Amino acid sequence: MRVPLVAGGTGGHACAHSFADRVVKRSGDRGPSCPGRTRNTWDRSFGPSPTPDCDGTPASYGIGPRDHLRALDEQEEAQMRSTRTALFAALALVAAGTGGVVAAGPAGAAAAAVPCTVDYKLQNQWSGGFTAAVTVTNNGAAKSSWAVKWSYAGNQKVTSGWNARLSQSGAAVTAANEAYNGSLATGGSISFGFNATYSGTNALPTAFTLDGVTCNVDDGGGGDPDPDPEPEPGTRVDNPYAGAKVYVNPEWSARAAAEPGGSRVSNQPTGVWLDRIAAINGANGGMGLRAHLDEALKQKGSGELVVQFVVYDLPGRDCAALASNGELGPTEIDRYKKEFIDPIAAIMADSKYAGLRIVNTIEVDSLPNLVTNAGGTNTSTPQCETMKQNGNYVKGVGYALNKLGAIPNVYNYIDAAHHGWIGWDSNFTPTAKIIHEAATAEGATVDDVAGVILNTANYSALKENNFSVGDTVNGQPVRQSKWVDWNQYVDELSFAQGFRQELVKAGFRSDIGALIDTSRNGWGGSARPAGPGPKTSVDDYVNGGRYDRRIHPGNWCNQSGAGLGERPQASPASGIDAYVWMKPPGESDGASQQIPNDEGKGFDRMCDPTYTGNALNGNNMSGALPNAPLSGKWFSAQFQELMRNAYPAL
Repeated sequence: MRVPLVAGGTGGHACAHSFADRVVKRSGDRGPSCPGRTRNTWDRSFGPSPTPDCDGTPASYGIGPRDHLRALDEQEEAQMRSTRTALFAALALVAAGTGGVVAAGPAGAAAAAVPCTVDYKLQNQWSGGFTAAVTVTNNGAAKSSWAVKWSYAGNQKVTSGWNARLSQSGAAVTAANEAYNGSLATGGSISFGFNATYSGTNALPTAFTLDGVTCNVDDGGGGDPDPDPEPEPGTRVDNPYAGAKVYVNPEWSARAAAEPGGSRVSNQPTGVWLDRIAAINGANGGMGLRAHLDEALKQKGSGELVVQFVVYDLPGRDCAALASNGELGPTEIDRYKKEFIDPIAAIMADSKYAGLRIVNTIEVDSLPNLVTNAGGTNTSTPQCETMKQNGNYVKGVGYALNKLGAIPNVYNYIDAAHHGWIGWDSNFTPTAKIIHEAATAEGATVDDVAGVILNTANYSALKENNFSVGDTVNGQPVRQSKWVDWNQYVDELSFAQGFRQELVKAGFRSDIGALIDTSRNGWGGSARPAGPGPKTSVDDYVNGGRYDRRIHPGNWCNQSGAGLGERPQASPASGIDAYVWMKPPGESDGASQQIPNDEGKGFDRMCDPTYTGNALNGNNMSGALPNAPLSGKWFSAQFQELMRNAYPAL
């Protein structure tokens, strides 16, 4: 708009404010953008079910969630609007009857640079709720803290947000900086976002303040709505991997390609581990979160692309182990929230990444520890007892789900261990229940959960073809063998499919997904059995036929004899969203001897090949490879063995 200004009653000034509208991308109905509404569900075992969709309309058989969401896009796109508002902090503009605007203050102030600019836009809107994003650009003096305030004309109520501390009193909303983003340089910008509810009309704010300075709003924050935005290339879908490429981490790819024969797999997608606060911005010269997302945009091209992260820094992390203990003490839940999760959420919420499908593995080996290694079990540890009592695993996972699940293009998968950990009756249902407890803690809901991931960084065989849990030998059930040890499952695929159903019973949606980490569970090579074992005894039958050659299912560190498993692929089996390599092959599980470090990584005897074991592995040898570096560091000898023993073979 062009505004004539009269300063001090004399002269004139023409102010032109122009901008390029951003394409507003909407999310689908899954997650926080459709709270309280029932999704068109797709039962992975039995096909589509005619449950009501987000508008209460029964969905027909044969219509999958993606097609139905596309129809919803067309209905709801008309509700989408965005506005860009310029704030002139030193000018109190008063509309004159002649159409002119009189500026308060001296003539020089009217012509001064605009002290600040705010971009307030609706990213998504539906009946009863909306998602908004706000970007503040500071053109004045640098700030060490900031607060933006505005009021709504209606009954809008902020329910959750990210990258700012949002509070509301009546219609008045305050967004103040977090501890990590208070600095706002001259010319710098900060972005934050939030979800909110409303009824009736969702009128845009008409006035803002920045640090107490009242600013007029170009077009009053309302004005004529922008033209209908272009539709988002892809809405939130049932399975993010379907029809999408997956990000190849260039750092891992380069290390793999540098190994003899490594070029055969160096183009495979792997997970990026955010295992300490420093990893967010890049530790020891490595790529940080934003750098990976920027690289993912380059790899994306015109199609869909999934980028995978492992969010792994709970207070008192991995309470039953030492090699993967983290930097945060058992009581440092506030640091976890503010210094770890909030910055991650802020980066992932950046609108430039809205076209990516961001998959997060949430906190490996956390919640299952509260079931098996606390509460007076024979494998209980003091650290796990502490984490069960203080509730910080549940709080931390819930907070992560809430903050990350609020971002429309994020898909959260909670780690749920593996069949050799929670496949027993006494662990199976309690683990599903505690996962549901965490998924409904700290403001999270089951809509913030895309699924679970099994076998993360572990070695359990995908499918044991030479025996099943229901087999008998000379009248003895396979479950009675020392290897199975009364477990209800003998491999990861059957376990994942069964655990999905248990999660539904616990309160999750019937379309909940599952991922299986197949990075190191191939167990090929010359030791791979060609058929069933002899039926001389139940132990001979199982041991002679099993692909998993570990000494004990509880062995988890740099296992000797392991191989690369199934290559990453989407929708490989009923109920399974994808096989993934969430643990990058060649990265160590832990050091085989004490190595001083500043990464919070201790020495775990389970990584020592001379260790004779404990209750967690039946007091057996650890089965670990020698000469291993710290967890996460490149382990060339292991990578070479994984390639040699790959199944399917390379």
